[in-house]
Amino acid sequence: MSESVVADFVGRFYTEDVQGGEPVKGRVLLSKKRLVLAREGGKTTIPLSGIFDVSVGFVPGELAEFFDDTVTLAYETRGQKHTAVVEGRNGNVDRFTTVLFKVLLNGTTVRVKHPDRVGGRVTDASTTKAKLSLKPQSVKFVGERDSFTIDLAAVSNIERTTRQLGGKTQPVLEISHLDGGQALVSVVAVPSGRKTNIFGRYVRLEYGSIQEEVGELDHSEEELEALVALYSTGGSANLGTLLNAEPAQITMVLNSLHDDGLVVDGDGATKLTPKGRVAVTTHLERVNA
Repeated sequence: MSESVVADFVGRFYTEDVQGGEPVKGRVLLSKKRLVLAREGGKTTIPLSGIFDVSVGFVPGELAEFFDDTVTLAYETRGQKHTAVVEGRNGNVDRFTTVLFKVLLNGTTVRVKHPDRVGGRVTDASTTKAKLSLKPQSVKFVGERDSFTIDLAAVSNIERTTRQLGGKTQPVLEISHLDGGQALVSVVAVPSGRKTNIFGRYVRLEYGSIQEEVGELDHSEEELEALVALYSTGGSANLGTLLNAEPAQITMVLNSLHDDGLVVDGDGATKLTPKGRVAVTTHLERVNA
């Protein structure tokens, strides 16, 4: 490829023009314009402008027995829809997927209403333009005057619907999330159905993976009490003044929560991380069920 390559690794892949009906080994090369799957005797070139879906871990039924750690791409060329399955080892697929989403979405101009709702109250926020910027576990919306960030670990739901935004009725994504202890809904209109689908996939993938990590953790009663105490004070507090426990016990609890990535120290107080907020909300949902 003449353009700069942003990802390059050896893996296995399958496309419809691979002979034999089974995956082959080759090089996976990604630029800002195209994805090339190069194998002995041939290659498949996929323009990024044709990709309309990215699914991590899903493999079409007839290929499931051949793959493990995968990303499946759906794309269109010359009016025909196709799929490609890519597999990598040692974290290659995770890194490739992150770079792929960034190449597909970064810099996209969207229309946003933030926040559209606070709790159940509709706000008078105006609709503005912003550019997408994907960050680790978050999405930043960079506007001409104001910018804001949504922590994907704090997302509780994303729904595709139709709204009047910017003076016209169009498909939008409503993102429900927490910010500073408040329940917000932000509305995002992405300029095409293709990118709307990809952006929705990215948000679901990121917050879903964090929820999965949280679900695998096992907390003691003291740890849950500490998390709820932090949550009830807006996500930042001095636990020594909130919990009826000896300093040594509080230290042990905090060390455990630090190890799990649920809290961090800053400005003389302990704060919940986005992952910590998910752990609290998951616990409260179980208690209130």
